[in-house]
Amino acid sequence: MGNWKTCTIGDLGAVVGGATPSTKKAENYDGGTISWITPKDLAGFSGRFITRGERNITEQGLKSCSTKLMPAHTVLFSSRAPIGYIAIAEQEVCTNQGFKSVVPNENTDYMFLYYLLKYNKYKIENFGSGTTFKEVSGSTMRGIEVSVPKTIEEQRRIASVLSTLDDKIEQNTEINKNLLQQIEALFKSRFLSYNALPFGWKQMTLGDVSEMSAGGDKPKTISDQKTEACQYPVYSNGTSDEGLYGFTTEYKISSESVTVSARGSIGFVCLRHIPYTPIVRLVTLVPRESIISAKYLYLWLKSIPIHGTGTTQQQLTIPDFQKTEIIIPPEEDMRAFTETVNPLFHQVWSNQDENTKLADVRDALLPQLMSGKLDVSDIEI
Repeated sequence: MGNWKTCTIGDLGAVVGGATPSTKKAENYDGGTISWITPKDLAGFSGRFITRGERNITEQGLKSCSTKLMPAHTVLFSSRAPIGYIAIAEQEVCTNQGFKSVVPNENTDYMFLYYLLKYNKYKIENFGSGTTFKEVSGSTMRGIEVSVPKTIEEQRRIASVLSTLDDKIEQNTEINKNLLQQIEALFKSRFLSYNALPFGWKQMTLGDVSEMSAGGDKPKTISDQKTEACQYPVYSNGTSDEGLYGFTTEYKISSESVTVSARGSIGFVCLRHIPYTPIVRLVTLVPRESIISAKYLYLWLKSIPIHGTGTTQQQLTIPDFQKTEIIIPPEEDMRAFTETVNPLFHQVWSNQDENTKLADVRDALLPQLMSGKLDVSDIEI
């Protein structure tokens, strides 16, 4: 590491906090055009660049508090609740008090800084203090020591390797977003554009067209299939295809199926195409293939409002969900549509698989490159 130096985060740029304009004054928000980011905006955020959050603020809102307008390429780092959300500002933005962002100086490459903070995320988190929740102060953030290449050119070479992988991941993600929009548009135009039920179509219920189970309850159509621990993914909720791995599994669902989140945030729908073990918080629907395809069932559920019951916590109950109505077209129409969208779904899944492999490579390279253990000139991508 002869070409590296030890410095502090404060040596790499200006550490900037944020603030929240009074929410009691409508003039701070109504009609605002200034991007204002909160940690909530980065929850589930998978890209690197962010343009705006859920709410904008006005010039009045900006002047009313201590939040600062920061330039494009500022690296946003959430400093509480939780610590460690990271993104790059694609344009001028400001944040609430939940950030200690870094505006890189002229000797710091912003993309390198982004990966540097990702690499040091847990180190920074360990400097947090507080009783209710941990928080990293501005002075603490500035004083945290890191190791960086002495030249900005070397920083850029390292960032370029990692960025090439993330560029492809983001490209695949955008392609998938477009493919799914095409699939949903095709479904709506083919099956949701009628004012009256066409001849030959049937009105049925979800209970008629699928075997339904909650959590670990086994659908009647699924036989016991003992598996090795951790062999099949256990999905934590309906919002993501990223799985956790369980310690024991009683059975797995091998055929295409649909899951719907059943507690807390109700109604997130996922199409499952690899073996998985259902858990609590999910309702699983295994389609009766003689009546309906999993892809049609998935798209139908995506197109309707799904409501739960309960006051303290929303919950989706199977008896009520089984009564939900669904329109079934003639068998030949169902088959033709499924055959049309099959290659599109397979392309989405292929891109997802590639992204998983690319992310694994990136995550393996990150600590090696950011610690100087691996010479960037030895890498070809």
